[in-house]
Formats: sequence, structure tokens, C-alpha cells
Amino acid sequence: MNRRKFIATTSAAVASAGCSSLTQRTIKAAPIVDTHQHLWNLDRFKLAWLNEAPQVLKRSFRLNDYLAATKGLNIVKAVYLEVDVVPEQQIEEAKFITEISKDPKYPTEGGIISGRPENDGFADYIATYKDNSHIKGLRRLMETTPNGFCLQPRFIKSLQLLGKMGKHFEITIQPTQLKDALELVKRCPDTKFVIDHCGTADPKAYLSETQREGATPMHEAKPWEEAMSHLADQPNTVCKISGIVAHTTKNWSAAQLAPIINHCLDRFGPDRVMFGGDWPVCLLGAHYDQWVYALKEVVSNRSTQQQHKLFHDNAISFYQLT
Repeated sequence: MNRRKFIATTSAAVASAGCSSLTQRTIKAAPIVDTHQHLWNLDRFKLAWLNEAPQVLKRSFRLNDYLAATKGLNIVKAVYLEVDVVPEQQIEEAKFITEISKDPKYPTEGGIISGRPENDGFADYIATYKDNSHIKGLRRLMETTPNGFCLQPRFIKSLQLLGKMGKHFEITIQPTQLKDALELVKRCPDTKFVIDHCGTADPKAYLSETQREGATPMHEAKPWEEAMSHLADQPNTVCKISGIVAHTTKNWSAAQLAPIINHCLDRFGPDRVMFGGDWPVCLLGAHYDQWVYALKEVVSNRSTQQQHKLFHDNAISFYQLT
């Protein structure tokens, strides 16, 4: 099951989520940059995919909601990620990103727009944002696209152009299609790529049949590990530690997330990993603070410097934030 289908069919119980041993006392108030912030105002934007989404996501999520969800966590900056608005509103969403990035009341300092690299006219579309310092890159969701979709000649040419403009591409793809992602990265050596959500990894792949609570993981553990290792070998990739909590079981714990997190941290190294909140989609598995506490617990055995890079420093550098 891919992530989009998961979102459309799963509504994990949040209040009873794991991490009962995690408390705010275990978390130092070190500054955090959220590299995966979603906001949507349904009075302004149409998100067609919400029609089949769990009820918890079927409302507007505005700045005040985000500030409430992140209260006390010291989120000092954020990077907005496109929310898959209907295609005719992509330009309007880009305007919204620019607006909030200029507004000091928002922690947002930049964002990732949506687009269609496979279509004619992409070059003209993306050229509009060449000199917009608030538009950091582009994402084209590929969780429901067929095998080989991102390897179309026009798609590859578009992403090569993106790199020439100094923008990057964020890959959100089915975990079983990471080989396509690898080939794409290799064919665009001058473009930087962010592998979102640990390659859309599913923690259930590491659980026993009993622990899975009747759910089927989206992929097997070993092929995912191998694919992510190959992506990590490419010098133009970084990995976003995000999203995985949305795929947990009802009674999850930080230990269930650890295999995925540790594999990504070990393979990509301390300088090529970044934290992402993925709020409000993370509500399918946990509240925002529960996700932060769990990640903090998993990386607590790593050096303070490595933790600061994960939660703050790498994002500042990669997204060129002030």
C-alpha cells in the first residue's frame, strides 16, 4: 500500500499512541528547523485528495494551529511543503509560500512548490521562480504513478533544468520504486535531491506479524535498506527524517521507529539528514510533540553535534535559510 492510499484508508489512534515513557523533561529546548511543514486553508485552496482522507485531516490547518501543535518545542524556522493542491492552483500556492515567507509572524522562511516536470510548458513555469529566493525547490508527488514515470525523457530534462536554476527536487515515491528514484538521481548529477520521509519507509516492515496488528507493511525491510543505501551513495542526495510515524501501528513506540531512523542516519551520515515534522499528516500516527520526542529518544546515543545537525544546522545550510 503506498502512502497516499495509506492516508486514504488509515486513521491511527493518536491519543493512545506509544512513547508513554517520553516526557518533556527528556527534551532539551535546542532550536529545531522543521523542513516539512504543511498548511492548508480550505477556504483558499482545494485539495482533491482530502475527499478520501481520514476525518482528522478534513479541515483547514492554519498558522495558529501549527503554532499550537509545536508549542514548547522551540521550532525556530520552517520550510513549507506543497500540499498537492489541484493543478490550476499551483501558481496561487506559490504566491502563498512567498507571502508567508516574507511575513515575520510565520516561522516559515521558504517553501517547495508543486509542478509537473513531465508536461510541456514546465520550463516556462519554473522560470517564473528562478529569482525568487523563497522558492527553494519543487516536488511532484509520485506515490500513485506507474513504474518508470520519473524516467521519462521530458521529466529528466526538466529536473536537469531545475538544478541549473539552483533549485532542488524532493522525491516522495513508493518505497518499492526507489530504484527509479536512484536512476533519476544518477541522470541529474547537477541537481540536488531530498529523499522525503526516509524513502516513504514503513516501520511495520520491521515488526512481527503479531506486532503489526493486522496491517500489512508497504514494503519489505531488506530491499528498502539496499535501495536507500544506494541512494545515499549518490553525492547529490540528502535524506529527510520524517513521515514514518504516519505508518505506525496503534500501540507504537520509539523502538519501532529506530531501525529506519538509524539506517538512514548511518548511511547518509551526519551532514546529509534533516528533521521534518510532516504535520498535520503525522496526526495519522502521533501528535507533533510525540514524533519529536520519539526521534529525540532514538538519537539520544549520538553526539550533541550530530543531533544539532539533524534538527537544525543541516536544514539551515541546505535550504539557505537566514
